[in-house]
Amino acid sequence: MRVLLAFDKFKDCLTAPAACTLAAAALRERHPTWELDACPLADGGEGFADILTRAAGGTLHATPVTGPRGQAATATFGLVPWAQIPAGARALLDLPARAAGRPVAVLEMASASGLALLAPAARDPWETTTTGTGELIRAAAAAGAGAVLLGVGGSATHDLGLGALTALGLQTLDTHGIPLANPIPRHWAAATGFAGAVDPALPPLRIACDVTNPLAGPRGAAATYGPQKGLQAQDLARLDAASVRLARALCAHCGQPESLAGVPGAGAAGGIAFGLMAGAGARLLPGFDLVSAWLDLEARLAAADLVITGEGRFDASSLQGKGPGAVAARALARGKRVVVLAGQATLPEPPPGLVARSISPPGLPLAEALREAPQRLTAAVRELS
Repeated sequence: MRVLLAFDKFKDCLTAPAACTLAAAALRERHPTWELDACPLADGGEGFADILTRAAGGTLHATPVTGPRGQAATATFGLVPWAQIPAGARALLDLPARAAGRPVAVLEMASASGLALLAPAARDPWETTTTGTGELIRAAAAAGAGAVLLGVGGSATHDLGLGALTALGLQTLDTHGIPLANPIPRHWAAATGFAGAVDPALPPLRIACDVTNPLAGPRGAAATYGPQKGLQAQDLARLDAASVRLARALCAHCGQPESLAGVPGAGAAGGIAFGLMAGAGARLLPGFDLVSAWLDLEARLAAADLVITGEGRFDASSLQGKGPGAVAARALARGKRVVVLAGQATLPEPPPGLVARSISPPGLPLAEALREAPQRLTAAVRELS
């Protein structure tokens, strides 16, 4: 029996590698002769750099950066030799000749500008910056990266990436033509334009992104993701209008069409996808497709007899999404048996071949569910065998 263990993180309690390790240990207790293939998943947020770098045999490097509220922080990027990246992922990166063959840096915005770096009371998109993400990109370039792959999940920010662009060489100007040192949204009323440009020696930048939100409007970055970052309902229209104004000014300065703000995914991570496309020539890539190719997921699914996957929450919409839902859907299409173990699994009519189970009983307080997640996942895997 060959089992593929493909867990994503259980938010706030288990990383994807930890979930795979726990499941593997529980299976080995009962079935020591089974062949287990651990394949932690990454969605662009926490764990993205670590998982992809380790999967391809790269090296991890820590560097000091500016955190989302200006505090000192340490972020990590990976350097992966070009030859060790699977061919399918190299094709999706689609790098120019000057970058091909050189190491690819793998970064996650969450490690420098992430929501998890802030206590709930400190979460406020008017006050947070992506400066640290720009510093992380710059550090990767200085380390010899021929290209940069950035995952943008889990951000604490809504600054259109202006903090990152500032760290990379572009300036936001105030009404007196003086550069703003910290172009966070609280200072946008004084912002009138831009000067300078991103360092032309910056390596090609690719952004792994599965969201399809435009920058502004009812499906935009502020409306969709602002509340979880601390945005008050009464401030939504003001932040959205300010975003549109500065987006137009940035496009004009960089010679980009204003339609860039409407590109699906431009609103990712508080508009950093838009900002880096407009100001740094970044390109968006389908995140799960890239991760799947990087991890050689299709071949691993083909070789498996049983697929066990899961995350914090799994419902009917998950099967049309990314991560464990996409793994389950692809496995079912191959005729594989699939078990989903989630903190809460609400799938009233699972498709044939799929079993979905909650590892926590209904009504269990969240704090207790998070604290007991490792033991409950282990117990749930044991019950399968």
